[in-house]
Amino acid sequence: MPNIRLLDCTLRDGGYINDWDFGFEPVRDIVDSLVRANVEIVEVGFLRNVDYDPDRTRWNTIKELKSVLPADRGNTMISAMALHNFYDIDKLEPWDGTGVDLIRVTFHDYDIEEGLEFCRKAQEKGYKISCNPINIMGYSDQGVLWLVEQVNKLHPYAFSIVDTFGSMRGPDLDRIVSLVDNNLAKDIVLGLHLHENMALSFSLAQRFLDRHLVGRDVIVDASLQGMGRTPGNLCIELIADHLNLFFDKHYDIDRMLDAIQDHIQPIREKEPWGYSPPYFLSARYNLHRNYAEHYLDKGDLSNRDINHLLSRIVPEKKTAFDPAYADELYAAYKDHRIDDSAARAELKKAVAGRPVLCLAPGPNLDSHRDEIAAFIQENKPVVFSANFVPAGFAPDFYFFSSGKRFEKLHEDSLAAGRVIATSNLEGDAHYHLDYNSLAGAFDMGSNSLILLLRLLSQLGAGPVALAGADGYEPGQSNYCDPRMKNHTPRGSDYNAAMARAIASQGLEVCFLTPSHYE
Repeated sequence: MPNIRLLDCTLRDGGYINDWDFGFEPVRDIVDSLVRANVEIVEVGFLRNVDYDPDRTRWNTIKELKSVLPADRGNTMISAMALHNFYDIDKLEPWDGTGVDLIRVTFHDYDIEEGLEFCRKAQEKGYKISCNPINIMGYSDQGVLWLVEQVNKLHPYAFSIVDTFGSMRGPDLDRIVSLVDNNLAKDIVLGLHLHENMALSFSLAQRFLDRHLVGRDVIVDASLQGMGRTPGNLCIELIADHLNLFFDKHYDIDRMLDAIQDHIQPIREKEPWGYSPPYFLSARYNLHRNYAEHYLDKGDLSNRDINHLLSRIVPEKKTAFDPAYADELYAAYKDHRIDDSAARAELKKAVAGRPVLCLAPGPNLDSHRDEIAAFIQENKPVVFSANFVPAGFAPDFYFFSSGKRFEKLHEDSLAAGRVIATSNLEGDAHYHLDYNSLAGAFDMGSNSLILLLRLLSQLGAGPVALAGADGYEPGQSNYCDPRMKNHTPRGSDYNAAMARAIASQGLEVCFLTPSHYE
């Protein structure tokens, strides 16, 4: 059986709640309680370039940190964390066996080399090292493999899978653990650090232990009562009890519960943490949690509003919080919010009890014109077009969400159809709909077909047929009208994302024409 170790990070990660101000004696008592509870690794805070404060678990030197360690720490290893750009490695004393044993080093995907160089220097001073890359969910499979290759060259004591934004689900865990375990040197310990954004940390930890113990030693991070930057971490008392029951471990749960009652619960009563919808949403979109906090602080946004705002954050802005960008999105969102209840009521009546046909501008709209016409003749559907005026068809409704397409619209080309425009567009239309209520269903930007399908779902529409929703092929003409050419490269990833978005609308959908989305 591989060696399973618990690492308690209350005094480090929990410090985000109380500015690391636990008090000198409480810190000593917490460390002592965890040692007596047989926790294998206790992380006593951050190594930081700060002025020494005996009440805070941010340490300028190892000598300062030693003041909170018990005389007898049994078999417990002592850990501290460092960010390479927040701590001067030259201040780190050589390891002497009486202070910190393990230094865990974090780094972003944009400063990997700097982080690994810090690791090398700390390793040269005699410390065990753990490489803890921030936001493993933000790496592609190729990125994970490249990173593991670099870590193997360094050959640290441990490498940790860190779900920084709490966005990991079961299949993500399986995929990433498999990539790492099959490529990381077998004598490097594998760590796991989870967050509680989606209330999954305990179930993911159990999944990790039940499925992925295949001959490699592991470390699982946790904290007393899950204390950590909101929404928090895996609760050490829960995972310790699980290990006692099913993995023949012998943690003293009473010691943990006493430490919670004496030191952690009083903090939580003043500064609560735990699951909340905005942090779930930040995890859903794999975003830096500061975006959710930023919009919460606005005070005038509902959870639904925050969902719509977070869904619009572009990939290059997700990892590092950009307050100016967040405010730009907020201002645009406020500008586009309208009351569309009357328009929705009319549209709901129009689709009630009838099948729906949505026309998209793919080339198959022309090549399968006869089949589409036969479907219309036989089923008498309510016909919508998505962001264009289809030649040879007379839709009942023309749905527009793109300003570029809407600007080219001419009333005399619409015959008897009526125009639906989202609130981000300026101009006349029969129906104006709140753009914010439709956005957020597609993880690769805005797509008019997905917006239309989301509207139909919200209206309670019945069966929906799609025609001309071909998908994209590189190097091919992807529109029935060549003037509609999109210069943004699109391919299989986009097609797969579209397929997921169509399926997620809860509609009964069929494809009348061939499609990569099917």
